[in-house]
Amino acid sequence: MHTLALTPQENAEFAPMLTELAAAYDTIENPELIRRAPVLARQLPARLLTFLEEYRLGEPSAVCLLSGLDVDEKTIGPTPEHWRDSQYGSRAFPLEIFFLLCGSRLGDVFGWATQQDGRIMHDVLPIKGHENYEIGSNSLQHLSWHTEDAFHPCRGDYVALMCLKNPDDVETVICDAGDLDWSALDTEALYEAEFTQMPDNSHRPENTSVSTGDPVIDRLRQRSFALIQSWNDDPEKRPVLFGDRQDPYMALDPYHMKTEGWPDRSAKAFDGLCEQIETHMRGVALRPGDLVFVDNFRAVHGRKSFRARYDGTDRWLKRLNITRNLRGSRAWRPAPDNRVIY
Repeated sequence: MHTLALTPQENAEFAPMLTELAAAYDTIENPELIRRAPVLARQLPARLLTFLEEYRLGEPSAVCLLSGLDVDEKTIGPTPEHWRDSQYGSRAFPLEIFFLLCGSRLGDVFGWATQQDGRIMHDVLPIKGHENYEIGSNSLQHLSWHTEDAFHPCRGDYVALMCLKNPDDVETVICDAGDLDWSALDTEALYEAEFTQMPDNSHRPENTSVSTGDPVIDRLRQRSFALIQSWNDDPEKRPVLFGDRQDPYMALDPYHMKTEGWPDRSAKAFDGLCEQIETHMRGVALRPGDLVFVDNFRAVHGRKSFRARYDGTDRWLKRLNITRNLRGSRAWRPAPDNRVIY
């Protein structure tokens, strides 16, 4: 794991900038703030910028953990009951800005029209009624390990989490592809386009608002939901591994993969990979002020179950999707500077 702990002096160094930006903007979703983030991030401590650049270019590990960000639980207030309640008037706004700036050093942040109403920064928190649903807002069942948005050709290079609360030390589970013994697996079979990957539940229309009030946006979003439904009805065959055969990248989400009709060799190779991943899975209990960046090409991640209280004290994270190739999704976005994939 690639790690760095912020010092009190470094927190004091960037705190005035965060306060100033939080006073200048209304929400972390402000397009101007998001557009300026890569430039503003240059004002972060040089040691932090070097650390993030080493992770981005050198790939020393699939997991990058930044700790030591000052988080005052009284200041940020109670965990919201739902992600819809968290956008405006956020008491965690300065922390959200710090998270945005760090993420922008690894690539371009983006959102999905089909997730959390197209927001760039997501809330990860338990929602009453989702306890046993395979989605990040569940609690009583494990969130199965997966590549983030494995089904989509525009999935991010990184999925990033910032912990605001985790009083029960709920573990995020991660497996680094660098820990796997590729020589023991039938990798050639895993490079073949024989595997069907379904869209995950977080992109389903029942998990977002019915309408945004903007007819153009609503029309684009309905097109996205229709495409996702078509991938559910008739999933494309694709490989599980890609990139360098000596150091492969991965894209898989077993919970949402339809295994019927796979060739025997493909199914056996897939089972072997999943068994190794299970063996090498490690747990990380994020603490308030921890930021973790997971290489979405080189790791899978999930979360252990817990019992939510719904009293304002539950586990609360912020999440960002980050791409190193924003242009690769241009056909899916309505304008070059639009960050939402439709």
